[in-house]
Amino acid sequence: MVFEQKEIDKWIQTYPLLKHIINLEPVVWLNPSLKKMNQLSPMAVNKEDMEDAARLWQRFAPFLANEFPETEKAKGIIESPLRKITNSKDKLNLIHHTNIQGNLYLKCDNELPIAGSIKARGGVYEVLYYAEKLAIEAGLVNQDDDYIVFSSNKFKEFFKQFTIGVGSTGNLGLSIGIIGSKLGFHVSVYMSADAKQWKKDLLRSKGATVHEFKGDFGEAIFTGRQQTIGSVNGYFVDDENSKHLFLGYSVAAIRLQKQLEEEKVLVDAEHPLFVYLPCGVGGSPGGIAFGLKQVFGDHVHCFFVEPTHSPAVLIGLLTGEKEKVCVQDFGIDNLTEGDGLAVGRPSCFASSISEKLVSGIYTIEDDELFKYLAILADSDGIFLEPSAAAGLDGPGRILASNYVQQHTLDTSQATHIVWATGGALVPKGDMEGFYKKGKSFI
Repeated sequence: MVFEQKEIDKWIQTYPLLKHIINLEPVVWLNPSLKKMNQLSPMAVNKEDMEDAARLWQRFAPFLANEFPETEKAKGIIESPLRKITNSKDKLNLIHHTNIQGNLYLKCDNELPIAGSIKARGGVYEVLYYAEKLAIEAGLVNQDDDYIVFSSNKFKEFFKQFTIGVGSTGNLGLSIGIIGSKLGFHVSVYMSADAKQWKKDLLRSKGATVHEFKGDFGEAIFTGRQQTIGSVNGYFVDDENSKHLFLGYSVAAIRLQKQLEEEKVLVDAEHPLFVYLPCGVGGSPGGIAFGLKQVFGDHVHCFFVEPTHSPAVLIGLLTGEKEKVCVQDFGIDNLTEGDGLAVGRPSCFASSISEKLVSGIYTIEDDELFKYLAILADSDGIFLEPSAAAGLDGPGRILASNYVQQHTLDTSQATHIVWATGGALVPKGDMEGFYKKGKSFI
């Protein structure tokens, strides 16, 4: 529902920042509910759950290496490189008139195998989790077996009995469509009609069924959930309330810890770690933030970034209402070129955890997404889709806030990581269009 003006005025009186959010102004919100790790009460997931998820990834490595040649070199492990972007750091310092000290890295989930985006972590994981569960219940496998058996025709014939559904603006649907079809499942992806055509075409080429909806993305999720749950042997990957998506993302923290050790990067009180995560429904940044907090504790500071037209998680956490409110309730249109971030209502599951762990959220205008992707391309030769460039605004915006002072941090030896969430599968022509548009804003 859209609130009456008097109701909105009451909200604004309680949360003054909301007026600027409704006016589509870029804002920075610092989380007053952020908890120290020793202050946390038990959450819906814990470190042991994350470690179990890491072991499931390992069990499926032989299958992934066999089915996806691009993972063979890494022996079936789906992971992305960590790249130092010194040239971009210099350019960002110039733009923001700041001095980003320490190192600036890009976590290149735009290069993740299989789906070319961060959704390869959550989406692939949840489908593998479901496939393992079905196979174990049917007596086809146990956890000590070599999981290359999942490549056999016997397993693919077995999975043909089952349907997987998902609502997606694009990248989550791609990850689930690709891995689900490879295993033998029937996959249906429910998308808003304005989702990128190339993503729909790619999904169909992989064997998934794409259902398009003219209304808001929320309609696609609602219909997809109802149709999938109502079908025989149907399983819906629920981006708004999925523990398994969340845990799939969280394992990135364990992998990142090893990469930072290889780079000889320290993370402690004198060497804080700042991480900037593009945010849609909140599952992927929430899962990664959760994982990073398990690994690095209070020495890591995670910030989400959302488009000014789609500040779903920001409004949910600011008001404390989480999934009970959506951006349209406040007259915000949820229209953005950052299609992976075009979400009106936050994840119930992720928000209940992120409200205690995320250091803050900032919003960014669409034109800035294009500008930053062009800067990264010119400075360090890396090309991203618009939504994936959102984190590049983070170091300047957060250092210009009073977060560092509030938490008495010394940032002279800090490490900043911008999480690049997608781009590898974007058609060349589309990417050239993004870059050309971005150059017009520099």
